[in-house]
Amino acid sequence: MPDAGTAVFLLVEDSQDDVTLLRRAFEKCRILNPIQVVTNGVEAMAYLEGSGRYRNRAEFPLPKLVLLDLNLPGIDGFEVLKWIHEQPELRSIRVIVLTSSNLIADVNRAYQLGAHSFLVKPNDFEDLVRLTQAIRGYWIWTDRGPQLPDVQRKGHPRS
Repeated sequence: MPDAGTAVFLLVEDSQDDVTLLRRAFEKCRILNPIQVVTNGVEAMAYLEGSGRYRNRAEFPLPKLVLLDLNLPGIDGFEVLKWIHEQPELRSIRVIVLTSSNLIADVNRAYQLGAHSFLVKPNDFEDLVRLTQAIRGYWIWTDRGPQLPDVQRKGHPRS
């Protein structure tokens, strides 16, 4: 398993502006972890199960953290959470919901579906930097997650 500084993060985000801001915030906080980006739920599931263009685990390793937006085109973040929780070999991946929603119904549903944390995207860049520092402090340096198994290509639950 890669150490905290080299483990890959998977960002599931359809807004290029949010991707750019989050990358800038990570750089400002000196979080050097590689970030793989997918823009919808179908790509997130393909990445996590290592299928299609994400088959090469050397190029697309399982992430230490998934940063998941809820508002995605097609298959939304809730469906991705549910799917992850249904995959025994993926269930232990840490999933942080990072979304613009602050509705308590969304918070409750995300945790019921297996989210490990629910964070609301701030509107201000400096607040995003502070949020990123909190992610680094807890999820990268403090939290100790389980070792994930090597995941080989499996059949898709969706057709």
